[in-house]
Amino acid sequence: MNKNISALYQIAQKETRKILGLMSGTSLDGLDIALCAISGSGENTVVKILEFETISYSEDTKNGIRKVFAQKTIDFQHLALLNEWIGILHSGMINDCLKKWNFPSSEVDLIASHGQTVLHAPKFLHQQEKFPNATLQIGDGDHIAVKTGIITLSDFRQKHVAAGGEGAPLAVYGDYLLFGKKGENRIMLNMGGIGNYTYLPASLNAEDVFVTDTGTANTLIDIYTKHYFPEKSYDKDAEIASQGTVNKELLSELKKDNFFQKSFPKSIGQELFNFDFVQSALGKLNLENISASDLLATLTRLSAETIAEAIFFTINNTSIPAEDFHIYMSGGGTNNPLLVKWLKELLPCQFYTSDDLGILSDAKEAVLFALLANETVAGGDYNFGNSKGIPSVTMGKISFPD
Repeated sequence: MNKNISALYQIAQKETRKILGLMSGTSLDGLDIALCAISGSGENTVVKILEFETISYSEDTKNGIRKVFAQKTIDFQHLALLNEWIGILHSGMINDCLKKWNFPSSEVDLIASHGQTVLHAPKFLHQQEKFPNATLQIGDGDHIAVKTGIITLSDFRQKHVAAGGEGAPLAVYGDYLLFGKKGENRIMLNMGGIGNYTYLPASLNAEDVFVTDTGTANTLIDIYTKHYFPEKSYDKDAEIASQGTVNKELLSELKKDNFFQKSFPKSIGQELFNFDFVQSALGKLNLENISASDLLATLTRLSAETIAEAIFFTINNTSIPAEDFHIYMSGGGTNNPLLVKWLKELLPCQFYTSDDLGILSDAKEAVLFALLANETVAGGDYNFGNSKGIPSVTMGKISFPD
C-alpha cells in the first residue's frame, strides 16, 4: 500500500483528528485558520477549537485577486499564476500560525482548504444552455500539502456541482452535523460577503433541512465604503450608515432585480452584487449625487430586508410561529450593529450568535470546512434524501505531501 494511503487510513481510524480548517471569503479580508480537534463523524461529531486566527491579506494580495474576481474577461496567465501563488501564500500563513501556537505540523492530521473564490456562476446567472452550474476556487491544494507536509483536502465545491448543486452554500453539511438540536427550530445565519442560512428543523429530519443564499450581506456595503473612503475596508460599527437615511426609492429599485424574484434555494456572488449593480440603479433614478451615508444606510437596509424576507420564506413553509425560531448569527455582519438591529425588528425570532453554541462566529466557516474534511475521511453516513440543492456527497480532492 502506498504510504500516503496508509497514513490516510490510519487517520480515519483515529478517535480524534486534528484538522486545520481554512476559509477565505468573498470579502477578501484574509485567511481564517481554525485548528480543530474533531471526534467521531456524522451526527456523533464533536468539535473543539484549539486555536483560531485571522491573517489579513495585504492590499497587494487583494488587488491581485480583484483582477480576476467575478470578472468575465481576465488575464488568463495571471489566473494561472495566482492559483499557485495563493496556495504558497496560504501555506506560509499556516506554517507561521503553527509556529506561533507551538503546535508541531506532525501532529496535524489534515488541512481542509476552501481556497479563494474567484468566480461563482450558477446556470441561471450565466444563462448558457450547454454549460452546467460552475464555481471556481484557487489556491492549489498540492502546493499547500507540499509546503506544509500535511495531507490536504481542497476544491470542495466541485463535487457539489457535479452532483447537481450550485456549489453553494456548503455550510449546510456542517450546520446539520454540529448544530442540529432535537426540539428546537434553528436558523444558522451566516452574513459574510453574501448572506446564507441553514434551517435545522426540531425533528432533526435531514430531508427537511433547507439552505439558500439570500443575496448581498456585506459585499455592497464594503464596496461602497471603500469607494467613498479608500482608507476604509468596511463600515466599522455602521458608523457611516448610522448617520444616513434609507432612500426608499433606491431600495425598491435594487430589490427589483431578478435574483430576488427567483425561487429558493439559490446561490449568488459578486458576479451580480458588485459596483455596477448599484451604479445602474443610481443612474436610472438620477441619484448619482446621493451622500455616502444615505447610500450605505440604503445598502445596509437592502441586506437586512432581503435576509429577513428569505428567512420568512422558510418560516411560512412551516406551521411554526416565528417566535419559536432561534436564529444563530455568524460572519462579519454579526459585528454590524445597524444590520443586526434591523434584522431583529424585521424578524420576531429569538436571536443569538454561534458563540452561544460554543463556536466563535468568526471561526465558524473555517470550522465547517474542517468538518467536511472529517466526513470525507471518516464519515459520510448522513443522507439528505431529495432535499433540493443538498446532494448527499462527500467532498474535497486529496493532495499528499510527497
